[in-house]
Amino acid sequence: MPIYEFRCEDCGRITSHFTRKADASLAAPCEHCGSADTRRLVSSFARSFSRAEVLERYGDPGTDGSATDIRDPRQIGSWVEKRFDEYGIDMPESAREMIDAAREGDLPDPVKNL
Repeated sequence: MPIYEFRCEDCGRITSHFTRKADASLAAPCEHCGSADTRRLVSSFARSFSRAEVLERYGDPGTDGSATDIRDPRQIGSWVEKRFDEYGIDMPESAREMIDAAREGDLPDPVKNL
């Protein structure tokens, strides 16, 4: 069940239209100004990756304690988590927040500039 997006040629705003079937000739009126002069857009999409896919693509921090196979700074978080777990120390909340943010793509400035 696709959701199509249309840009209004009159007001420039975007309208989303839900339909029960794929239809190449579908046209939807603007929900903001009511104009029938709309143009269908190519909608954006996202893909999630499993942990196994991320490790295959960017490397594993390693089981020997080294971080030599890391090809993506976001994987450093896995290495840090393993070290805290090995030492039996609770990870500080600030470190947890930084790791979670890095996994979402929000890297600290020093890492962004690499």
